[in-house]
Amino acid sequence: MARTRRPSAQTIAVVLALAECPTTWRYGYELCRMLDVQAGSMYPILIRLADRGLLETAWESDVPAGRPPRHLYRLTGPGQALATDLAAQARIPVTGPATLRIRWEGV
Repeated sequence: MARTRRPSAQTIAVVLALAECPTTWRYGYELCRMLDVQAGSMYPILIRLADRGLLETAWESDVPAGRPPRHLYRLTGPGQALATDLAAQARIPVTGPATLRIRWEGV
């Protein structure tokens, strides 16, 4: 039987940040700033979560003139379940302003 690996601290922080408002679309740069994670780490995490069916992705549809569309992310049902499990393991509330302040180093 294959052993399930625990997500990295950065991945946990990303999932919990997205769980703050699970129906809200977020873009990668916003998450980078929020969690103080470099883009070179953030985007592989987002791609991996999407590939595993934990994130829904879409391109921004209402784009202001002069700016390219952004790729948007939000948790799927299984992603929300993962966030709940991770928060319970870490004894962190899934919602509330404290979760947004979590930096990946502290998870």
